[in-house]
Amino acid sequence: MIVTTAGRTNQLLIEEAYKISKDLQSIYIDRKKRTVCELIKELNQDILVVGKNRMELHLQNSEHPLFFHPNSASFRYKRLIKGESDPFLNACKLMKGDTLVDCTLGLGSDAIIASFIAGKDGQVIGVEGNSLLAYIVKKGLCTWKTEDDHFNYAMKRIKVVTNNHLSVLKGMGTNTADIVYFDPMFEKGILTSNGIAPLRNLAVFDELTEEAITEALRVARKRIVLKDHWQSKKFSKFGFDVLKRKTAKFHFGVIELSKQGKSNKMEV
Repeated sequence: MIVTTAGRTNQLLIEEAYKISKDLQSIYIDRKKRTVCELIKELNQDILVVGKNRMELHLQNSEHPLFFHPNSASFRYKRLIKGESDPFLNACKLMKGDTLVDCTLGLGSDAIIASFIAGKDGQVIGVEGNSLLAYIVKKGLCTWKTEDDHFNYAMKRIKVVTNNHLSVLKGMGTNTADIVYFDPMFEKGILTSNGIAPLRNLAVFDELTEEAITEALRVARKRIVLKDHWQSKKFSKFGFDVLKRKTAKFHFGVIELSKQGKSNKMEV
């Protein structure tokens, strides 16, 4: 992968792009007024463009660039402050001060909503297996600005961890989180947004395993939540109670835990 700057650049932006190239163990090149398409064709590489307000990853095999944006978190947040409900929060039953481990961070939409609800006394840990995606999202969460300070602080409070979720869960102590959340890439693709569809090119498609569920049962105090396609077999395979939603393409499944952090209904 090659790192360069946006078309209109300055010395500060060049220095930032150079630093990012070092962080990613990549190569920085001067833009020299070339278009992104020209750079991809000339260098036969993916191109990370560092701009004033965001980074854009242009993949050779994707029509649209990938970049951090709060996406659905923005309008979900606005609905919440109007008193409306959110299916993700309904499933997680998240409360102020809770700790949630998002095992499949992606672009961080659910993590942002969780961070807002958990507040400064809570914690949201976002786990992302793709190091490049994790880097882009971590930078975006810290630098994206909206007119709402509460939303901005919610983004900044998220702790991004670059690793596979099983390793992270194994490294956590027993009963050290309230909720463990899984949102694996759907077996049946439903991503249609131009802003989200490129995520499939970077997403980690690790299968959700019994070992991961076992570790989640150990780590979580309150519940484990799974979001997946409505036809997914993972719900029944791992013993989730499904919260079905009419016309929705995905459902949430929940395993409620006892006060001792053990499932009352499932042994993996």
